[in-house]
Amino acid sequence: MANPSIQEISTQLESENLRDRMVALASLREVPAEDAVPLIKKVLDDESIQLRSMAIFALGIKQTAECYPLLVQILETDPDYGMRADAAGALGYLEDKRAVEPLMRAFYEDTDWLVRFSAAVSLGNLKDKRARDILIQALDSKEVVLQQAAIAALGEIKDVESVDLILRFAQSEDWLVRQRLAEALGHLPTPKSVSALKYLEKDNHPHVAEASRISLKRLEQAGYQA
Repeated sequence: MANPSIQEISTQLESENLRDRMVALASLREVPAEDAVPLIKKVLDDESIQLRSMAIFALGIKQTAECYPLLVQILETDPDYGMRADAAGALGYLEDKRAVEPLMRAFYEDTDWLVRFSAAVSLGNLKDKRARDILIQALDSKEVVLQQAAIAALGEIKDVESVDLILRFAQSEDWLVRQRLAEALGHLPTPKSVSALKYLEKDNHPHVAEASRISLKRLEQAGYQA
């Protein structure tokens, strides 16, 4: 069966049937970004939250000059926290360093933890040192998922100075926090990282122990020995 034409997809995006619109949006996967983005924009204000979420995600994947301002606008103004969180996540996919500032603002100012979580994850994806202070602040969050995101992101931005600050999570009751710590330490070559990983290698949760082994191997392959 031939792929639908741009015109057919465009028409289908205007269908009253939600399933038609979802199928049409999904079929944009095969369409070049320049052609896809104008069509994605048609459903950014759709009545269906699910379709809007798909469209926002698509803007992170189909990258044109228009995507960045569209996503920032959604992040800063959309009344639905789920859409703001999606926009924060999509900005991480764009890998546009301009996104660091709006993501940091969202982390400071947004009242919803999910938006702040997505912002922290994306700041890690962008691997920009400017995010350091925010991520360190997030370590003290009451939300465990925010702590997890911050630990992971500090590893992503390779912030070796934060090792002392994240090591306290080696004793966390939440195994996912310990796993994120083990993964992050693999990007942070210091003697303390190695000894912490050797400790976490004996963790009673298999995922934590496995992540520690992988990180120790990564540090070794990078030529780092304690």
